[in-house]
Amino acid sequence: MADVHSPTPRDPSYPSGRGRLDPDQLRAAVAEGSIDTVIVAATDLQGRLVGKRVSGWYFCDFVASHGVEACNYLLGVDVEMTPLDGFRFANWDSGYGDMGFIPDLSTLRVVPWLEATALALCDIVDEAAREPVAVSPRQVLKAQVAKAHAAGFVPAIGAELEFFLFRDSYEELAARGYRDPTPHSDWIEDYHVFQTTRDEYLIRKIRNAMDDCGIPVEFSKGEAGFGQHEINLRYAEAVEMADRQSIYKNAVREIAEAEGRSVTFMAKYSESDVGSSCHLHVSLTDISTGDPVFDSVDGTSEGSRRFRHFLGGVLDASRDLAMCWAPTVNSYKRYQPASWAPTAIAWGHDNRTCGYRIVGHGTGTRLESRVPGADVNGYIAYAALIGAGLRGIAEGIEPPRAVEGNAYEADVERIPSTFAESLDAFESSDVARTVLGDDVHAHLANLARQEWAAANRVVTDWERRRYFAQF
Repeated sequence: MADVHSPTPRDPSYPSGRGRLDPDQLRAAVAEGSIDTVIVAATDLQGRLVGKRVSGWYFCDFVASHGVEACNYLLGVDVEMTPLDGFRFANWDSGYGDMGFIPDLSTLRVVPWLEATALALCDIVDEAAREPVAVSPRQVLKAQVAKAHAAGFVPAIGAELEFFLFRDSYEELAARGYRDPTPHSDWIEDYHVFQTTRDEYLIRKIRNAMDDCGIPVEFSKGEAGFGQHEINLRYAEAVEMADRQSIYKNAVREIAEAEGRSVTFMAKYSESDVGSSCHLHVSLTDISTGDPVFDSVDGTSEGSRRFRHFLGGVLDASRDLAMCWAPTVNSYKRYQPASWAPTAIAWGHDNRTCGYRIVGHGTGTRLESRVPGADVNGYIAYAALIGAGLRGIAEGIEPPRAVEGNAYEADVERIPSTFAESLDAFESSDVARTVLGDDVHAHLANLARQEWAAANRVVTDWERRRYFAQF
């Protein structure tokens, strides 16, 4: 079987051993009874954890080395778990067979917010050939990381995910069709210490739970909406960071549920409030030395040239790959002028009105993409960002001039403003097909096409309010 394990994180500040388990430690914990359940999971196309709960002894004796099976329809369903037509990988004609979930034992960790539970993330493999499934999200990212390694680079990512916290439980909201959720704050709490103290009974649990399962947290803060928060996870190599993001998003929901609260990572849950972002900070290090590759984007050094071409590649592919950073019909409601969400395919130095900004100093210099929303699948979003940048380096793509001032009003190209516009750009794009590969491109395009068709069948409350009595 091909190697499907992720590289070891190189971040020297990574808290060695905290919350992480090796197979021997897990076996000892199972033997003493402190662990009795192991969740084996991967992410579906929407970025949600899917998998099985396995008895601790059975994981140690069998699953750790052999994996488990799951129906391959998991990579061919919509957000409501409806099987979709049009996929090459999984369909009714092929009988929806099994695929293998192979635990990546380097991801073993305790799950401190669940009783006596551990977690192992999995790579998805073909059940017969036992080769990685190219359209599985973790493999989509690994393919781009492999390209980076071949070019001599190791990509690292830092993700800043925003979410809204509500006083209602998920059960209460579901009973009224998710209408009129009650924000946990009655004023905008951006950087506001008193309001975040009122939320701290829950936010502190999330921070500490992440640290205790081997996902280092740098800080939390109130954000620019009513009840909106951001918890920043420590940067890591790309696959490790995507693993952290998928576990984190699931954990936030589970911890909130245990407190009778709810959260959403929707890109735009309400037209009257700001959206939620997933800002991505990306940098490259030299695979041989571990030294940072990027320095000033404006300089003449080799690092500056590579940084400039990486940026040029990302800008050049932004419309074509927007579907990877804005994957739902709702995603495009976030892109509003003067909303902290970008509309401009432009870059600037520490300029939050641009889709991309250069931040950091010295060895910490990096590119921040402000384009993705919090609804992204991290593996796919990272893969698109890295792949676009690598293409820029390989082809020597120069970026346009930096934007100074208000990019919302600048005469520059725009991020697609609707799902339909983005789908057209993605489906017809040779750049997206080249960056992602034909199979992945076709798989994601079909998912988006089916999502757009589903959205067009729905009559919304807004339509009834606007048209019912007028026609």
